[in-house]
Amino acid sequence: MEKIAVFPGSFDPFTVGHENIVLRGLGLFDKIIVAIGVHSTKQPLLRIEARVEMVNWIFSTNDQVNADFFEGLTVDYCKKVKATHMLRGIRTAADFEYERAIAQINKLMLPSVESIFLLTTPEHTPVNSTIIRDIIRNGGDASQFLPEGVDIKEYL
Repeated sequence: MEKIAVFPGSFDPFTVGHENIVLRGLGLFDKIIVAIGVHSTKQPLLRIEARVEMVNWIFSTNDQVNADFFEGLTVDYCKKVKATHMLRGIRTAADFEYERAIAQINKLMLPSVESIFLLTTPEHTPVNSTIIRDIIRNGGDASQFLPEGVDIKEYL
């Protein structure tokens, strides 16, 4: 059976921390889908199409990874793409508690899909999209927090 992981999130923008989780997950799964969810409560920096384009560009040389977007429940998207796993990154204890609760609800709703948590590497622990968005919105240089070669201006 092919092991397909959905890595869900808003990825606004996709950071070096996200990239690191995907790269480390490649040894665990046959395919990783970076599933960009539409969040009605967030004011996005990047259009969802731009986020999908960015992720697909970052992993353009790797057939195991592709980006897509979805609305609604992550478990419904997992059913649609026949995912076997959900992949999540954990930076802090607070992240763990939040992700644990979601994973347990998801497991009740879709028992066939296992949630896998990867701890963020120490150098990426402080990197989060909210802070990076703020840097970009205020004209700062966020390039060290974005995957190599990403020019955020191309996606704004």
